[in-house]
Amino acid sequence: MDQAPGSPQEPQDAQGLPGCYRHPAQETGIRCVRCERPICPECMISASVGFQCPECVRGGSGTGHAPSANQPRTVAGGTIAADPRLVTKILIGICLAAFVVQQTVGNPFTYRFEMIGHALMPGLSGPQGVAEGQWYRLLTAMFLHGSYLHIAFNLLSLWWIGGPLEAALGRARYLSLYFVSGLAGSALSYLLADPAQGSLGASGAIFGLFGATAILMRRLNYDLRPLIGLLVINLIFTFNPAFNISWQAHIGGLVGGLVVGYAMVHASRERRALVQYGVCALVLVVVLVTVVVRTAQLT
Repeated sequence: MDQAPGSPQEPQDAQGLPGCYRHPAQETGIRCVRCERPICPECMISASVGFQCPECVRGGSGTGHAPSANQPRTVAGGTIAADPRLVTKILIGICLAAFVVQQTVGNPFTYRFEMIGHALMPGLSGPQGVAEGQWYRLLTAMFLHGSYLHIAFNLLSLWWIGGPLEAALGRARYLSLYFVSGLAGSALSYLLADPAQGSLGASGAIFGLFGATAILMRRLNYDLRPLIGLLVINLIFTFNPAFNISWQAHIGGLVGGLVVGYAMVHASRERRALVQYGVCALVLVVVLVTVVVRTAQLT
């Protein structure tokens, strides 16, 4: 984390870190600049110097202004929400609803909405895929899953990684990160995978959350080793042929998450929104160009 001279928020050793005063199980090396209580990323509110806890923000700005004079913001400049995990819950709910439909309707539903480049699909007339103008597959595939184990693993990862990240970024920025990362994963899968190879799952977007979380933790001087270890394990599974995983979607999502995540947490305060959403738009332009080029190759 970038710190101003004299800030009390100096990095601490990985061992013996205090727990957040609101979430005791969450170790943290950051303290509120006003009350000096330890606060985790979910409780951090960006201040002019360092971070403040939610209670100090609600109690006033510390400058003699009314509490409403300065709107509380997350570390990325987003607004503080009453339920910091609401978007994550909604995304999980959409994935669960889509999976119920998959189990109820069967393969015809999955075949119509999974990520496929160009192929003949059972039960559907004529060639199917993004190359046939079905660009919606780039998005809908992000909410479909192939098995109970597949959806369970992805949604647990989404809850564990996505919840704290949503609290740190704010809803709008978090949602932008999620969809841009997922679309980047779908686009790379469309570009590099066999056009007849179907892929589905939220893991492309989740890998984007992994990337953004690494950027955020690096900014806050957190120990990255546990996250890197988890990411390495996931990549080992990703590239293991026995699991038949679309590595293209994972890598595309990871790269998209790293790029967007860096913009989210490192943009200067003066041009923060412009840089953050500008980078999101730039990644989407790359996705669009990728899809157009691949479509021209397949048609």
